[in-house]
Amino acid sequence: MSRFESQSSAPLVRSAITLLALFAAPVAAQSAHVSGTVFQDRNGNEVRDAGEPGVAGVVVSDQVRAVRTDASGRFELPGGEGNGLIFVSVPDGYRSAGPFWQPADQVPLDFALRTTPPHPAFTFIHASDTHLDSVSLPRMRRLQALVDSIRPDFVLITGDLVRDALRVSDTVATARYELFLRERGRISRPVWTVPGNHELFGIERQRSHVSADHPLYARAMYRHYLGPDYYSFNYGGVHFVGLNTEDYDDQWYYGHVDSLQLAWLREDLALVPAATPVVTFNHIPFFTAVEMINGYRDEPPAPTLITVGGKTSFRHVVSNAGELLTLLRGHRYPLALGGHMHIRETLLYALAGQSTRFEQAAAVVGPSDADGLHFSSGITVYRVQAGRIGPGRFVALPDSL
Repeated sequence: MSRFESQSSAPLVRSAITLLALFAAPVAAQSAHVSGTVFQDRNGNEVRDAGEPGVAGVVVSDQVRAVRTDASGRFELPGGEGNGLIFVSVPDGYRSAGPFWQPADQVPLDFALRTTPPHPAFTFIHASDTHLDSVSLPRMRRLQALVDSIRPDFVLITGDLVRDALRVSDTVATARYELFLRERGRISRPVWTVPGNHELFGIERQRSHVSADHPLYARAMYRHYLGPDYYSFNYGGVHFVGLNTEDYDDQWYYGHVDSLQLAWLREDLALVPAATPVVTFNHIPFFTAVEMINGYRDEPPAPTLITVGGKTSFRHVVSNAGELLTLLRGHRYPLALGGHMHIRETLLYALAGQSTRFEQAAAVVGPSDADGLHFSSGITVYRVQAGRIGPGRFVALPDSL
């Protein structure tokens, strides 16, 4: 939600360009059995050459099933269930040599990994709500400069990546997505993203004049340009899970995780040891107190409540958060990251015998004012040491650039 409601480095730049070329047509749902290999890319050319071994035990998924590679690095997935995308849950001790995802019909369907040193201590940045277009570009460039200065291991950006794709034409939305891809390619560290409500292309049809039959309608545009809208990866002994917490009913988005994603999460977590810390990151948060600051709103475009299937719920939190938290029982769950609220927020709850922090990032796009309060724009920097996640250090961005 915003006041505007009315992996990188040179190889990643190359990968972004490659993906744009791959997707001359929208991603189609997979319809056949798929198989492939995860291999150790010793020379970094993203092609499996003679003598490059397969990597065993790596989790691969089609956003429905999650399987491990066999001793030779091979995997197999049934067809017809996913969204036409296959991703590798990058394991500890490796990084992707190219994109971590591919179209299901890619031939050969091979994923290149390169070994990395152990990371018992590491740093990552949580940023959100870049709302990128030509006007907000200077603020995105400031984020890039901060990454160059802080030099984190990676960056998470939790949605509302583009100014808006909800209410605009195909031409405008496409240009904004492509601008985001180019600017992400300028960031000097790997970048992991999830969608926000502003990435749901064209769903406010009265304003966008986009047909629901458009091949990139709603979630399809994000998948077309940025790949899986929910997935996982591993780093430094921590399992990171990116979620899509934006659902929609007719023309209106709301916080919710659908049943397909819940089923995938159950499979993904079943392959994670109980002692491994899990961090979730998504756009619309599980819980927030910011709505108390904003106050109740009946008016469009983003009222406080929504009624779907006869059930009324709060629109700007995940209405079925309890179902997700039930799946996480039995796992170490120290941190849940969200965006959407444009305010840096920390909530601490005791859940199932452990403390979980629910933290929202401020907005990169600018500061926020609510109920006479002024909230700074900025990012949060987290330090992780032996699986323990520090409190997070807020780094403010100037009000104007």
